[in-house]
Amino acid sequence: MQTLKTVKKGETVRVVKIGGERVIKRRIMEMGITKGAEIVVRNVAPLGDPIEITVRGYELSIRKADAEMIEVE
Repeated sequence: MQTLKTVKKGETVRVVKIGGERVIKRRIMEMGITKGAEIVVRNVAPLGDPIEITVRGYELSIRKADAEMIEVE
């Protein structure tokens, strides 16, 4: 399964599953990243951290470690 960390700039994906510990999972979901949400990768920093995305109509930057826990298709 592909994670958000591996998605290239400009691609649009849909969230399939959010992994990780309960606290981290809840924090990710509070940002609007939930199962079925559509995510557009706007930009990836030169070293890969952070990743700028658009989800539910607003822009968000997330850490590479958090992006690795989000499975997408």
